[in-house]
Amino acid sequence: MTSAAGAASVGLVWAQARGGVIGAGGGMPWHVPEDLAHFKSVTMGAPVVMGRKTWESFPDRFRPLPGRRNIVVTRNGEWSAAGAERAASLDAALALAAEGHPDTIWVIGGGELFRDAIAAADALEVTELDLDVDGDAFAPSTSGWDAAATDPAEGWHVSRAGIPYRFVTYRRAPGSGGAARAIA
Repeated sequence: MTSAAGAASVGLVWAQARGGVIGAGGGMPWHVPEDLAHFKSVTMGAPVVMGRKTWESFPDRFRPLPGRRNIVVTRNGEWSAAGAERAASLDAALALAAEGHPDTIWVIGGGELFRDAIAAADALEVTELDLDVDGDAFAPSTSGWDAAATDPAEGWHVSRAGIPYRFVTYRRAPGSGGAARAIA
């Protein structure tokens, strides 16, 4: 079966607090500068696919995300924004992002798009925060995924903001399926 992303691999990247919280009230309920630097390093030069609410959650000075092709998924056919390309569905966004044959396409949020995209993903880049916060947006389950790398290997880094965090790279566990989205 052909992936909507063609030959490109699809990765999902997010930060999550305990309980899988990735957002609250249209934003992230924490500030971890080291995570933002990691996100930039991981996604720089690659197409990024996001939902409209994620696009709108970025401060104006970060829209579009520089150095990346910004593709926004929205059902609103009238929506447009400078520096962004609109796609009506995740499959359409992945197909659009695959034009030019990039190595990796990064899906960057939000929760609904992550849940839809995880079946097409080859890798997950997750910043785990040792933090309890209330939220209304949640990460998809990493069941069926293996932690391929953790930084630090044991314990936690501590951000300049005082929040313990670590970076975890997940790869799909053998025999767990996935990466099987068909082009409509």
